[in-house]
Amino acid sequence: MSIAKSATVASGLAVFALGATLALAQAPVRPPYGAEVTLETAKKIAAGAMAESKKQNWYVAVAIVDNHGMLIYYEMQDNTQKASADVAIEKARTAAIWRRPSKEFEQVIADGRVAVLGIRNAIPIEGGLPIVVDGKMIGAIGVSGMASPQDAQVARAGLDAIK
Repeated sequence: MSIAKSATVASGLAVFALGATLALAQAPVRPPYGAEVTLETAKKIAAGAMAESKKQNWYVAVAIVDNHGMLIYYEMQDNTQKASADVAIEKARTAAIWRRPSKEFEQVIADGRVAVLGIRNAIPIEGGLPIVVDGKMIGAIGVSGMASPQDAQVARAGLDAIK
């Protein structure tokens, strides 16, 4: 392939990726950041999530991060698949950094915008949810270990624990 053709292809891919990013940026207005999630609140959320997973007899890892995606609290049940350890954290980071459920990235890709796969800190798998208190985002929860909709159910139960 010629240099000119390579540059044209690279330019086209860059425009496509930018368009995919802008499509995400045009999503509904996201909640403003608030004070960081506290360890006490993170533990309450994790306890609610773990209670749901035990009720369902599901084995999961639960990660709570602050607004910047930094890990605040983590818990993994015995017998949980080991790959879920990192995936739970990445789901939480995605929800925190982008201020949206990780499922939104999964949907964008399902709609055909695969360029989104190149965006850093955006794991496109359901199970990461923002933690919003009094209309402000204070962090996020990520759950992994089961099918993605089940992970999201566990994460929602964690959020319900602080309502």
